[in-house]
Amino acid sequence: MGLTISNLTLENKNIVIVEDDVHTIRYYETLLRNTGANVLVLRSGLEFVEYIKQGKQEIDFIFMDYLIPFINGIDCVRIFRKTNKTTPVVMLTAYMSEQTKTDSYIAGCNEYVLKPVYCEKLVFLLEKYLLQNKEILVS
Repeated sequence: MGLTISNLTLENKNIVIVEDDVHTIRYYETLLRNTGANVLVLRSGLEFVEYIKQGKQEIDFIFMDYLIPFINGIDCVRIFRKTNKTTPVVMLTAYMSEQTKTDSYIAGCNEYVLKPVYCEKLVFLLEKYLLQNKEILVS
C-alpha cells in the first residue's frame, strides 16, 4: 500500500499548506499527489500573508501550522479572516495547550488537530470540508 490518497478526487481544488518542516511538507505532498488538487506550500507566516494579499488565486482549503517563522499560525488566520470568512482552515500543530487551542478557534480555525496527522484523519478533513457540497448536490 502506497502513501497516497488514491480514491479521493479533489480536481480544481486549491489547497494551501503553511508549514516549515521539510519532512511534514513531503508527507502532505505525497498524500495529496494523486488527488488532482493544486497544492501550494508556503514555508512561513510572512509568505502566507504576502500570498493572500496578492489575491491571485482562490483558496479552497488551508492546512496551517502553529509554529511557523515570522508570523505564527494564529496571527495568519486572523489576518486571513479579515477578508475571507468561509474558506476552511485547519490548525495542525504538535504544540498542545488549551490556550492555543482556544486562540485558534477564536482566530477563525475550523479545526485544531494535533500532529502527527495520520492519513485517515487527513482524508476525513478533506472530505468534510471539500466534498460536503458535492454530496449535497448528488442527493
